[in-house]
Amino acid sequence: MAAIKSSADVIIIGSGSVGTPAALAMAESGLRVLVIDRMPSVGQGSNKGAIGGIRATHSDPAKIRLCLRSLEIFSTWRDRRGDDIEWRKCGYMFVAYRRQEEKALKELLVTQKAFGLNIDWLDRKAMLEIVPDLNPEGLIGGTYSPDDGSASPLLSAHAFWRAAKKAGAMFRFGETVTGLIMENGAVRGVRTNKGEYAAEIVVNAAGGWADEVGRMAGLDLPVKPDAHEGAVTEPVAPFLHPMIVDIRPTDSSVNYYFYQHATGQIMFCITPNPSIWGLEKRETSTFLPMVAHRMVNLIPRLQNLRVRRTWRNVYPMTPDGFPLVGWAREVKGLLLAEGMCGQGFMLGPGLGELLARIVRNDLPAKDREILALLSPYRTFEGREKLQ
Repeated sequence: MAAIKSSADVIIIGSGSVGTPAALAMAESGLRVLVIDRMPSVGQGSNKGAIGGIRATHSDPAKIRLCLRSLEIFSTWRDRRGDDIEWRKCGYMFVAYRRQEEKALKELLVTQKAFGLNIDWLDRKAMLEIVPDLNPEGLIGGTYSPDDGSASPLLSAHAFWRAAKKAGAMFRFGETVTGLIMENGAVRGVRTNKGEYAAEIVVNAAGGWADEVGRMAGLDLPVKPDAHEGAVTEPVAPFLHPMIVDIRPTDSSVNYYFYQHATGQIMFCITPNPSIWGLEKRETSTFLPMVAHRMVNLIPRLQNLRVRRTWRNVYPMTPDGFPLVGWAREVKGLLLAEGMCGQGFMLGPGLGELLARIVRNDLPAKDREILALLSPYRTFEGREKLQ
């Protein structure tokens, strides 16, 4: 057996959108934390491919509560910590051009308002006052949540990493976890390609590789990597304030969303239909024509912009579109934090604090309600309505 290189209270596998904020929250609570990642530096997995949207506009209490806390952390980060993470309070706008979307969005307002979300239904006139460039033909209205926003995923990841290191968290980059060290049904640490590390708690926050880590513990986790593509345009003068989301499905895509970054660039992404499973990250020739057609139809002014770059990212998906968060029943000490379904960046800060409270066994009633909804052992009968 290889010599134990170091020991910790908690080992986190993955330094991405969830693992790094969790390391910060745990280290600041006094825990000895070790983060291990196969990538050469922080946030180089799915986090690197996020377009930066942060919203609490979801369809369920768990995500709303977690993301409300995330919004608070992102929006106050510069004042509290000093780092410019390019936070921008731009809001989110979900448009409705058909009665189906009008009905769905209005029904969701009941849950959203009940759990503290600042959101309202706006009619056609009010929508066009906020975004005058929207195609007015057929526009019914939509929902608008002004407190949602955006930030830079890379700047944020580095800010969380620096703060976590300052609090005492240790990071090991360029190391691949090859196995879990087990004893009598309990985790005792992890084995990597460079050595062994001891801990009685291991957090699986491995993103697109979470199912691989799960198999090391004999678990068959319902998490599958799903490829999505994004792009960024040249920078132009500000003309678009909120993130625009169109949830009308087509034969080739489910929804698409875009916003103007603080730098003036338009950043956008689309959800393909059917899903594209796997870890392949090479761009396709079908993405840009498909999403451009939909975007220009919604805001004709966009036709004049030039696209600078496209990329492909991996979303760790679950059957119902909600994360898996909680202790593994089969292996004592293994904490699951996976299946973020492309929303790890916005969930990460709030979820990181929740994971720290789980480890400390300091869970108020609201936390227990969240964990019941996100339990890895739920039935997966429903479906996220605003994926």
